[in-house]
Amino acid sequence: MDATATPKPKKKKAAAKSKSITERGKRKESVARASIKKGKGTVRVNRFNVNALPDKYLKAVITQPLAIAGAAVNDVDIDVTVYGGGPMGQAQAVANAITKAILAYTKDDSLRHRFLEIDKFLVVEDSRRVEPKKYKGPKARARFQKSYR
Repeated sequence: MDATATPKPKKKKAAAKSKSITERGKRKESVARASIKKGKGTVRVNRFNVNALPDKYLKAVITQPLAIAGAAVNDVDIDVTVYGGGPMGQAQAVANAITKAILAYTKDDSLRHRFLEIDKFLVVEDSRRVEPKKYKGPKARARFQKSYR
């Protein structure tokens, strides 16, 4: 190598084509993370298309934010990862995460008010949790019955 030779400039990495926004939603023991970016309009939950879900009610809960947002989300891809809890808690956590992602992507205040009018828990996480079981009873509040007398 020659001492007078200048080093070759490094190739720059290609800039990200579209910015991705990630938001979190929770319900009971379920946690969902939704990533939203410009795309074709597909919605995936744990890498499965939302249209492939067998339960129509869960599908309706998950797609409710998309129906409310309407044309604002026709050209975005939403990928959701969800774990923990049961099927209904997961569906509500996914809906919460999708709503937060749409609001962060669009930055539309009137859309936020529309979500709040229809269902507050689409925008705000539900803070209620299962009460822990106590001693002297089979459940959180029920007490063992006395069998004497």
